[in-house]
Amino acid sequence: QIVAGSPIPVVADIHFNHTYALIVSEFVDAIRINPGNIGSAKNIKAVVDACKQRNLPIRIGVNSGSLEKQFEDRYGRTVEAMVESALYNIKLLEDFDFTDIKISLKSSDVERTMQAYRALRPKTSYPFHLGVTEAGTTFHATIKSAIALGGLLLEGIGDTMRVSITGELEEEIKVAKAILKDSGRQKEGLNIISCPTCGRLQADLMAAVKLVEEKTKGIKEPLNVSVMGCVVNAIGEAKGADVAIAFGKGNGMIMRHGEVVARLPESELVDRFLQEIDDEIKSRG
Repeated sequence: QIVAGSPIPVVADIHFNHTYALIVSEFVDAIRINPGNIGSAKNIKAVVDACKQRNLPIRIGVNSGSLEKQFEDRYGRTVEAMVESALYNIKLLEDFDFTDIKISLKSSDVERTMQAYRALRPKTSYPFHLGVTEAGTTFHATIKSAIALGGLLLEGIGDTMRVSITGELEEEIKVAKAILKDSGRQKEGLNIISCPTCGRLQADLMAAVKLVEEKTKGIKEPLNVSVMGCVVNAIGEAKGADVAIAFGKGNGMIMRHGEVVARLPESELVDRFLQEIDDEIKSRG
């Protein structure tokens, strides 16, 4: 039922009982196995055979909290243990003549996660699925994921990713999209530049920024827009922005590509700003 109702591919995440993978392989688009609890090489061979029959990829999902005993006993819950687990299981699948593989090396620790991916990258060319596991509620998960996933993406590491949040699944998507956009890996939507406010502020900048975010959230065209509380930095930011707004005391100005196009009362600024954004998009055909 889940697969039938899903508009996107569904990955089955299998732990402990490998026979679940054999059952769902008929329906899903990929299988993730946890090498720390999936059992013997015989179990993995059965999963590989099922995936071969249906051309399903397998993700080797190493997790620092559930490592194989042989690696945890030797290295502890360390980067070395995670990397050795991944390499062992890569070779195992290759020995079974299976190479449709993706790798993940997840930990709840940001630094360990990053070090594990960095350590494994020179040792294999298989694609990486990024993630910080058990990252907590939205605030903490956002910080951890932005550091680890964003940092790795900026280093050119990573092919897919998940932001793990204790909360609504929609929040995972929102945070992941923001990380992709702000790391420069997704060229879509508005990049909104806004100042942190200071003693010069004489307008309700926070309300204005929130309104702009809400009114423009459906825009796909990549634009740089600036919403600034005074002219001190607004002029400089406007030079690099497609559309900019600078608030003053009871009034302000709108700029396109660094040129002032309107000076208006404060009450009219946001509406005109949104209109200029729309006009900028239309001008691009």
